[in-house]
Amino acid sequence: MEQNTTLMGLVRQTFELPEQDIRTYSPLTLAYIGDAIYDLIIRTMLVEKGNSQVNKLHQRASAMVKAVAQKEIMLVIEPLLTEEERGYYKRGRNAKSYTTAKNASIGEYRVATGFEALLGFLYLTDRMERLMELVKLGVERLQELPASAMNHAKLGTKAKAGKLQTHPQAKAEAKKDTDVMEAETTAESCTAP
Repeated sequence: MEQNTTLMGLVRQTFELPEQDIRTYSPLTLAYIGDAIYDLIIRTMLVEKGNSQVNKLHQRASAMVKAVAQKEIMLVIEPLLTEEERGYYKRGRNAKSYTTAKNASIGEYRVATGFEALLGFLYLTDRMERLMELVKLGVERLQELPASAMNHAKLGTKAKAGKLQTHPQAKAEAKKDTDVMEAETTAESCTAP
């Protein structure tokens, strides 16, 4: 029996799982596994940088895996995507989700879902080198940003009487993001064969 050294290959081999047709997976299923893979990569990177208190590791990881950070990564890597990769990203971004992020606009959350779907696609098709290449480029960009830029992501929310309220400007930006995404989706469906 051939030895497999990739995580995906080892999981399939160990549990005797058949290969699946990736095209049958919903974009939210791809995002589900992509979220876990991205989190594992970030945690591994942080742990390998040196021993640290767990709460500090958690804070660092949380800052890098939140929707706002994933949106920043997508701004860097989207121009580098192949047509196939862009398709999976857009499927995830345009998927109708019944959940939302606590500290992100709807537009940021949808872009993050697309990012996670892209990573899920790359992981499940055993393209870890490509996945790592894209994550590395994005993470390098995040590390270049001043901390204030990532905190700026909370522009749209403010705590008031224990509840989060959305700032009117952030609501307008989120609606604009959503309108643009829906227009792209409509245009794509009109040109589909």
